[in-house]
Amino acid sequence: MDTKRLIVATLLSAMVLVGFEYFMPKQTHQEVAQQAAQTNRQTPPSDARRPAAPVAGVSSQPVSVASPQAETRLEIDAPAVRGSIDLLGARLDDMVLRDYHETVAAGSPLVRILEAAHDPQPNYVEIGWMNLAGGQVRVPDASTVWTADAPKLTADHPVTLSWDNGEGVTFQIVVGIDAHYMFAIEQRIVNHSAQPVSLYPFARVNRAYTPEETGGYLVHEGPISVVDGRLDESSYKSLRTGATPPGNTSWTKAGQGGWAGITDKYWLTAVVPQQGVPVTGSYGYQANGGAGVYQVGFIAQTPTVVGAGATASTASHVFAGAKEVNLLEQYQSSLHIPDFWKAVDFGWFAFLTRPIFYVLDYLNTLLGNFGLALMAFTLLVKALFFPLATRQFRSMARMRKLQPKVQEIRERYKGDQMAMNQHMMALYKTEGVNPAAGCLPMVVQIPVFWSLYKDLYITIEMRHAPFFGWIHDLSAPDLTNLFNLFGLIPWDPNVLSPYLQLGVWPILFGVTMFLQQKLNPAPMDPAQQRVFQVMPVLFTFFMARQPAGLVIYYCWNNLLTMAQQMVIQRRIQGATKPTAAVVAPTPAPKPAKRK
Repeated sequence: MDTKRLIVATLLSAMVLVGFEYFMPKQTHQEVAQQAAQTNRQTPPSDARRPAAPVAGVSSQPVSVASPQAETRLEIDAPAVRGSIDLLGARLDDMVLRDYHETVAAGSPLVRILEAAHDPQPNYVEIGWMNLAGGQVRVPDASTVWTADAPKLTADHPVTLSWDNGEGVTFQIVVGIDAHYMFAIEQRIVNHSAQPVSLYPFARVNRAYTPEETGGYLVHEGPISVVDGRLDESSYKSLRTGATPPGNTSWTKAGQGGWAGITDKYWLTAVVPQQGVPVTGSYGYQANGGAGVYQVGFIAQTPTVVGAGATASTASHVFAGAKEVNLLEQYQSSLHIPDFWKAVDFGWFAFLTRPIFYVLDYLNTLLGNFGLALMAFTLLVKALFFPLATRQFRSMARMRKLQPKVQEIRERYKGDQMAMNQHMMALYKTEGVNPAAGCLPMVVQIPVFWSLYKDLYITIEMRHAPFFGWIHDLSAPDLTNLFNLFGLIPWDPNVLSPYLQLGVWPILFGVTMFLQQKLNPAPMDPAQQRVFQVMPVLFTFFMARQPAGLVIYYCWNNLLTMAQQMVIQRRIQGATKPTAAVVAPTPAPKPAKRK
């Protein structure tokens, strides 16, 4: 029976580890190298431009292809970004983030957030107008060459792009940018003709490639939107398989304002229409004879009507940058963008994940290091759960006293499992002991563990956050490896198997887990003893592939738990220590009276 229990317990442990590896994102030592290689790729020369496919419901007319010609660009030079706008089509399609690099290596390239249509990974924003059904107004398209009233767009100087359609109508796009990642867009129509003009303004994000999704089930990557207060997170696959001609619409929704775009793990490109104005949001996909084009955008539900000799305009915004939590919330407040913070995937348990992030972020600001913030957070958690831990250790102490009686029941009824369980439950009831009470602190801390893990993985504030020594990124695994003697042998064990990755911090975690077990009495069941002996080894290899910040958290947590346990045990022993009875002196016998 003991052997069977051992086999079952081992299989269950293996299933948990394998299942976790399947559902959680894969982070290996090769990730950094792959990112660097991808960033340093050479852009193939090409003069031909790929036409942008219209978002369903935005444009039913064909988009013309520009003839080969030299690019004319408007430079973007802002505090947080730099890049350019292509005046051919007025596309926002070239931008890097000044404060973020691809890797932690010295000289690593800046993160590119927008890329032109003829480059390997096109990601760009288009602003335009669409005719009413049967309308004949000549509107700008991908072949339109715009003129700018200034050579450079800066945070202090917006730029106006203009184009005359030759029919008495001038289109203008006024572009401004703040100190971070938000572009302010004003679309103007100046009507010098003798006839009124009615057009639908639109804005859309185009992604003409399918990126590798690295987040697994832990973080959403792909189309995202909030319309009428409802969050929608669709996958690239759902857009490809759900698209139906004509227009290739796979999702549309009407509402008052909102926002929509395409998100990556840490980055977001989104369009934000004027809030309070009726708009229709849509997701679309066109195969386009190649990798295909994913499109997310908005179109106004009511047209902009411009009388003869009049001017009319609509306002919107474009966000292209890092999903910094505090910054998103500032935009949500100042620009009244509903639920903009949801661009960061805090998940279903955001009510817990989000506050934990705020605590960590505050501690990081206070201490100047996210690793120290994790340690301080662990102290707070320990203080919060100290009453539960005290109850746990008291329950364990009472259970230890009952072990002789428990063993006696097992020996007496070892052939009758039902009778054994009944007598043991009766014993626990008589002694007032709850055998499950010792598990309560562990169960309560599981949501904290999950929230901390998610925060470490999804928030950009912890990306590339260093600790001390060789840990330069708390959101990545410890890349040292026992199997090549921590770099002394020029060999990569992961070539044979990704499980041959065992860094210093995961080893320290296994040691602390082993020492923590030694403080607790060994189980009476030999099978359980063997399982407990194996668990530190299994979890050491499991934690080797997790973010270093999480491993450091649990090492520190184990050390604090051991210290806490020793303090509580001393208190319990001091409280239950028998006191010596005070014996009153026996009075001397009285002498007998003489008769």
